[in-house]
Amino acid sequence: MKQFLKYVFATVVGIGLWFMLSFVIMLVSLIGMAASEGQTASVRKGSVLRINLNGAIEERAEEENPLALIMGNQFETLGLDQLLTAIEEAATNDKVEGIYMEIGTGFGGATPAMLQELRQALVKYKESGKWIYTYGDVYSEMAYYLASVADKVVVNPKGIVDWHGLASVPVFFTDVMQKLGVKMQVFKVGTFKSAVEPFINTEMSDANREQVNSYLASIWNQMTSEVGASRQLSVEQLNALADTLTAMQPTEFLVESGMVDTLAYLDGFKEMLRTKLELGEKKPIRFVTPADLAAAAEKKDEKGRVAVYYAYGDIVDQASTNPLASSTPTIQTNPTIRELQKLRKDEDVKAVVIRVNSGGGSAFASEQIWHEVQLLKAEKPVVISMGGMAASGGYYISCGANKIFAEPSTLTGSIGIFGMIPDATELLTQKLGLHFDVVKTNRHADFGAPTIYGMLGRPFTAEEASLMQAEIERGYDLFISRVAEGRGISKDSVDAIGQGRVWTGEQAIEKGLVDQLGNLEDAIAEAAALAELEKYSVDTYPAPASFMDQFLNQQQESYFDARMKATLGELYPMLSTMQMMMQPRRIDQCIYARVPFELKVW
Repeated sequence: MKQFLKYVFATVVGIGLWFMLSFVIMLVSLIGMAASEGQTASVRKGSVLRINLNGAIEERAEEENPLALIMGNQFETLGLDQLLTAIEEAATNDKVEGIYMEIGTGFGGATPAMLQELRQALVKYKESGKWIYTYGDVYSEMAYYLASVADKVVVNPKGIVDWHGLASVPVFFTDVMQKLGVKMQVFKVGTFKSAVEPFINTEMSDANREQVNSYLASIWNQMTSEVGASRQLSVEQLNALADTLTAMQPTEFLVESGMVDTLAYLDGFKEMLRTKLELGEKKPIRFVTPADLAAAAEKKDEKGRVAVYYAYGDIVDQASTNPLASSTPTIQTNPTIRELQKLRKDEDVKAVVIRVNSGGGSAFASEQIWHEVQLLKAEKPVVISMGGMAASGGYYISCGANKIFAEPSTLTGSIGIFGMIPDATELLTQKLGLHFDVVKTNRHADFGAPTIYGMLGRPFTAEEASLMQAEIERGYDLFISRVAEGRGISKDSVDAIGQGRVWTGEQAIEKGLVDQLGNLEDAIAEAAALAELEKYSVDTYPAPASFMDQFLNQQQESYFDARMKATLGELYPMLSTMQMMMQPRRIDQCIYARVPFELKVW
């Protein structure tokens, strides 16, 4: 019997090992197949750069994950860096005939300033004499803003161009929280610091309405001017078209008004491309992707290097355990400091450009990163390139650089501080029937002590509220001191343009908050000039995540995040930020330098 059991056990173990080995072999084979499919295609004569705009645009393109290719990726992300490199290469590569932009119905997730930078690259590309064609079934307003630069804009005969103007539609939670029995204890400095308004108001304050009107008007004027120049339409004509609600007009109206050039289904549009390329009936169009062309771009290898460090997302003390925010890019204190220290100590790096795209976050984390930027600046030139947003904490970490560049539609400023601590006394005690007691050695021993999910079981006393407000005011004073020092102006002058007010880059240059309007390329050129470099290479940091890191993160996050994003839609980033702010934390970690939850324009 013992021999029998021994043979059975050995057989089971053998079968188990065989299955494990087979699985490993299969997985390696699949990854190899996926990786080979993901390899860049060669760029041959007569190629067309095909830009498929059907997803979100982020600052950087991630390394292709072979496992994601196998499993499929519901949410496509385009890297602005890769798109810009590909467009620049397309202008000079004699194998590329033109650019085809395909507008997908799922295109979104890009700020006006990011699209503005992409549009500038397309305008510059056209100086080469090459063409751009664009096709779409549905053009959102931001998609049309980008597509209007094309030589030929084509829409499906039953399609839509949605041109209606800009609007900001904030959501207010005050009454909902009151019904739940939760009251937000708010402390702030800054008349225009409106991030707290969704929790204490039921409508926009006069000050917030004023600033939103101001920055929306600035962005809209830029959009209409740029679209008008490309389509040979006046700003007045474009405003009149917006008032007709073009999405509700027949497509023939779009052609008559000059918004689009012609109507065609996709197969008809492809024939237009074939005619443009002078292709025979059976010859396929040779499309190349942005990844293909970016990989083909010649990379300089000079000893003098300009480093471009990407800092985008919320500024946080450490990685969040919040499942809603787990896959959201963040600027974490310690990893950011370590990377900047490496750049400071690298003798081959002669200048650093920090690409900032952030609405801020933790005031403490912003101060730590600001300090590290100052140490870096003491040894080599530091230039800031502002992306879609560099506001509040995003401006905090930027203000001490040698020079600051911003796009005209970048949202910046918002120099202000606030704190929010939820008091759930009514919810916990009256609605849920929970009771709390305390034993303490000193009067404030239980100050800010969380009970359940970061919510307090009692409100602050008047004395505690006064102490909290004083801390906020000290934080604001430090903030404007940093700005005054970095910009070379008085604290009173900073306070006058601060108070939490959001400015566009176009407005900020008039206020002295930025030095020059320009894109990342301009910032790199300025950094090289400050370092007195005639020849230089450009390296980007931090290094992209390895395949193994992506694999592990994807296992833990991607399915949950995909489901949440699909279910919550536009509410996803708002609720993610809200949950982050309500996580259990020390009182000093509840002080923020950030803009309103989502500066969403519609």
